[in-house]
Amino acid sequence: MLDDFLIRAGLAGIGVALAAAPLGCFVVWRRMAYFGDATAHAALLGVALALSLELPVFGGVLLVSLAMALIVSGLNGRSVSTDALLGVMAHGALAIGLVAVSLLPNQRVDLSAYLFGEILAVTKTDLLIIWGGAAASVALLIWRWQALLAATLNPDLATASGVNPRREQLFLTLALALTVAVALKVVGALLIAAMLIIPAAAARPFSRSPETMAIMAAIIGTVSALGGLAASFTFDTPTGPSIVSTAAILFAISAGVAAALRR
Repeated sequence: MLDDFLIRAGLAGIGVALAAAPLGCFVVWRRMAYFGDATAHAALLGVALALSLELPVFGGVLLVSLAMALIVSGLNGRSVSTDALLGVMAHGALAIGLVAVSLLPNQRVDLSAYLFGEILAVTKTDLLIIWGGAAASVALLIWRWQALLAATLNPDLATASGVNPRREQLFLTLALALTVAVALKVVGALLIAAMLIIPAAAARPFSRSPETMAIMAAIIGTVSALGGLAASFTFDTPTGPSIVSTAAILFAISAGVAAALRR
């Protein structure tokens, strides 16, 4: 069954959605959209590093994404404002990554595959990496769920309860780096942040608890992945952007329904 490229693509999309959507809830709650952008854009630096050292791309992307997330976390709250810092890091990382990839000797690199994803080219090995990374990210979130919630909702109260917000930020950073690394093949560096944010934002108006929002976000992310894949196959459009476009349509429907119910 896994010899069918559409089946592999669908499984890859589901794996990324299940990892990205619950994590995206914390990105939305903490207003960390630019943080996700900076980490995702650094993935191109990881690609350049992996190709230059002849290492697996997943390893290079994970290493550089984690390093970028830790750097941004460490610099947060210093002399430069958070928005300005994240803007510089996000766009700077993307530009440096593009330059680094173009300078690789004896390498013909398809940048569009890394920028917008190449889900239809997912192999069985890629599936193992995607689902392994997704499982690790979800397991980390489940393990730290209550502590992460406490640190997100009220850091001072969390500290008084024995939860270290700084430590929980590091756990969240690790989960984010893992998700970026596994999502690169599916939606690409430019669209990873969208898959983190849009399903969570679409689920938010109809969620009565954090757990409900995470589950709904995962469902919306899965529908977006499969719906975008179907639309891409039907209309011959780029698959990564089609997945994100489907998620954006679902968000628009969610926002419209929520607005109608408030009247």
